[in-house]
Amino acid sequence: MLASLRKAGSVARAASAGQRRFLSIHEYQSVNLLNSYGIATPKSVAAKSPEEAYQVAKNFGTDKLVIKAQVLAGGRGKGHFDNGFQGGVHMVDSPEQAKDLAGKMIGAKLITKQTGAAGRICNTIMLAERRTPEHEYYVAVLNDRSTGGPALVASSQGGMNIEEVAAKDPNAIITVPIDYANGLDKASALDLANKLGFKTQGAKEEAADIFINLYKIFKDKDATQIEINPLAETTDGHVLCMDAKFGFDDNAKFRQQEIFDLRDISQEEPSEVKAQEADLNFIKLDGSVGCLVNGAGLAMATMDVLALHGGNPANFLDVGGGATPATVKTAFELLCSDPKVKSIFINIFGGIMRCDYIAEGVINASKELQLNIPLIVRLKGTKEAEAKEMIRKSGMKIYAFDGLDEAAERAVELAAA
Repeated sequence: MLASLRKAGSVARAASAGQRRFLSIHEYQSVNLLNSYGIATPKSVAAKSPEEAYQVAKNFGTDKLVIKAQVLAGGRGKGHFDNGFQGGVHMVDSPEQAKDLAGKMIGAKLITKQTGAAGRICNTIMLAERRTPEHEYYVAVLNDRSTGGPALVASSQGGMNIEEVAAKDPNAIITVPIDYANGLDKASALDLANKLGFKTQGAKEEAADIFINLYKIFKDKDATQIEINPLAETTDGHVLCMDAKFGFDDNAKFRQQEIFDLRDISQEEPSEVKAQEADLNFIKLDGSVGCLVNGAGLAMATMDVLALHGGNPANFLDVGGGATPATVKTAFELLCSDPKVKSIFINIFGGIMRCDYIAEGVINASKELQLNIPLIVRLKGTKEAEAKEMIRKSGMKIYAFDGLDEAAERAVELAAA
């Protein structure tokens, strides 16, 4: 039982973590944003075809370049493409080589430790000048719950996984709270640069200006996180952002349309894109029991109960309180389109959401899709009696339950069968 409880808890945490949806943008887009705020980066240009990569490299002004696959995932350098080509980051010494490497990347899916086995399509590459770091640092701007405001987090151990650094040597992480309204002052920024160990006064000044301007982007653009790893002090004494990862608050889309126009839906799970368009909270998971629930809390509880009975949810799906029969039908289509789903568990507590709306949407979708997946339904609350009568009259084979445990147990059994 203890193992089951741990498993259930981990499932719920995974879903709640996945529910936090923040826009991410590609590295070449991040570079453009950094440059627009006067933050120095290696010169870089994006290309969307092998021929374009050839022309970019030919006109770059130097043959010593780096080519990077543009996919929204970490670990690109150690990843591999579904065509067998190894690595999403390579050194380039000629325009011909740039064209050849771009041809192996563009149109293929890059698989890394963060993408899962499916990988993510590479539609663009970025060519950047090769700059030699003498030392690599880590810096990020994020919201710090402990202080209730933004903070700048930095380490002199850049170029590696910051979680590993924090685990091995917590003292290697420096956190500087930032005044939300006034930002980071020059004295605090220079003090951080000194603590991190930048060698020359010029490098310290450049680093301090970068820290200040990173927060300006964070505030101006409604960012949730800005991560620069590595921030490099180069052999010629300058400080450059060598790689950048941005996250932006989806709730700020109405005032950040220019940023949100950069969204690349080819990097997202198609089912999650479809769910977003229908205003559904949906996260694809790896189990075999499809879940359709109203309310995030009930959805997590449903997933927990499935795990306690030995099952694995195939998704987190909250239809919310304002769902209509059409919305429910879309939700149902998402579940049925997943080949891993072997049973569907509908668990509705009708408050704002009417149970008869759920029943109507489920019946319509089941008939239209000619459903042959076992369907388990638990309906409680507003219009419960009407909903149950609709299901009874539909003549469909639906397993109806009043108890959550019994319903979840049956959903797991049918998925296994």
